[in-house]
Amino acid sequence: MTEANRLCLPCIRKASVLRGKSLVFRNATELDAEFILSLRSDSVKSRYLSATSADIEAQKAWLQRYAGADDQAYFMIQSADRLVGTVRLYDAQGGSFCWGSWILASDAPGAAAIESALMVYAYAVDHLGFQSAHFDVRKGNESVWKFHERFGAVRIDETHEDFLYKIPLAAIQQARSRYAKYLPAGVIVG
Repeated sequence: MTEANRLCLPCIRKASVLRGKSLVFRNATELDAEFILSLRSDSVKSRYLSATSADIEAQKAWLQRYAGADDQAYFMIQSADRLVGTVRLYDAQGGSFCWGSWILASDAPGAAAIESALMVYAYAVDHLGFQSAHFDVRKGNESVWKFHERFGAVRIDETHEDFLYKIPLAAIQQARSRYAKYLPAGVIVG
């Protein structure tokens, strides 16, 4: 554990597995490079992502560096033992965490977006102790920023490309209550 990680309270910690109602998050490994690259290089899905090299070795190298990092958690999202997406928690700032790298495959179950967002919040709040989240969404990615706003995220600023958001604990808890049927028991960490 680095000195910076020791000093942050709460801190982002990796988990081997998070189990939700129908989805499972598992810690990303180098073996996931091909699937991650397939999502990040999809012309529709990558429209609003930061540029990624199409080099599989570069993706494996990034995942090797991630394996040694203690300031983020990168999860593969599974449904019925098949990969359907990714999500990452990072950039802890006091009681707030950032989340992103959230990509769902075209064949992901219909409720995967809601359940995976609820799983992120359940893990971050209930298991890691965070009190809020911050993140950015490309301005052109209207369906995603509208999704976050329905969850209670508040637009606090913008850059040339992005809307910047914050979601306080009260809004997180309200969203978890409103959408409880998608994640009635929170997450089980394993």
